[in-house]
Amino acid sequence: MKPFAYRRATDARSAVATVAADPAAAFLAGGTNLVDHLKLGVASPSLLVDVSDLAADLVEHLPDGGLRIGAGTRNSDLAAHPVVRAHYPLLSEALLSGASGQLRNAATTAGNLLQRTRCGYFRDTTAPCNKREPGSGCPAVEGHNRHHAILGASPDCVATHPSDLAAAMVALDATAVVLGPDGERRVPIGGLYRLPGDDPTRDTVLAHGELITAVELPAPFGGRARYRKVRDRASFAFALVSVAAAVRMHDGVVEDLRLVFGGLAHRPWRAAHAEDALRGSAPTEVALRAAADAELLDARTLSGNGFKVPLARNTLVSVLRELTDVAAEPEDDA
Repeated sequence: MKPFAYRRATDARSAVATVAADPAAAFLAGGTNLVDHLKLGVASPSLLVDVSDLAADLVEHLPDGGLRIGAGTRNSDLAAHPVVRAHYPLLSEALLSGASGQLRNAATTAGNLLQRTRCGYFRDTTAPCNKREPGSGCPAVEGHNRHHAILGASPDCVATHPSDLAAAMVALDATAVVLGPDGERRVPIGGLYRLPGDDPTRDTVLAHGELITAVELPAPFGGRARYRKVRDRASFAFALVSVAAAVRMHDGVVEDLRLVFGGLAHRPWRAAHAEDALRGSAPTEVALRAAADAELLDARTLSGNGFKVPLARNTLVSVLRELTDVAAEPEDDA
């Protein structure tokens, strides 16, 4: 670990000004992602500005029926919050499927959302990686790529976004409240993340020095919701595929729905084609499978991750069956 300066922030605006003025400075909150990267030599900031004392951990009701979540709210506390469990169960399910109990006790809402999109090659400083060193190459394209992206990837990066919380927040149409040198702005979580393109060094649209101070949820969507995560082991593993889904039915018809894949792309992947295929229609097994196929039509697989296409299809269809009460066909109970 390279030496760095440390400063404990006393207010958000001065913290933002300090980090914005130093291209090599970074914010520190729970540290569950950043500290690992410091130890590995993946990150080497010249200055860490500790915002843990000023990142509010309050969960408050908003006048429109929504919820405001302080950036410093710990993942375990948010998952257990009675309002979240009662009215945003999708969020609680996603949080409880992430990392381990110990990490959930330390990780914060904003920190979880802003963890690096990464793979094993990013964490291995002996390997080239375009996210660490632009132009050095992406060994995952021809190497070990079982966990890697099948949607929205580029030749420069095929890593997948690791956050379960982020996928749920996109499905809930959440908004990040962001403080920067020029003041406060609001960024929909669905628009927070970037695809890699030819610049995989940037995971989000935030400028250097911008700080998430809160996340706001709209009034509950209603209907039924579910977060399902498929992974290699039951704890402390990133998703091979995950689905965040919320469906509202009326008279046997899908009135509205929100579908988000995790584990398939550089960002949480809003399944807009599948949503469009099902919205306003009566769900059937055939319709559910056609919607999943429409979303995965543009999937591009690598040597080791072709299994993700049928896994994503079957996971989405299985979750939608549960939420719409469509019976599985006898020969297919995925």
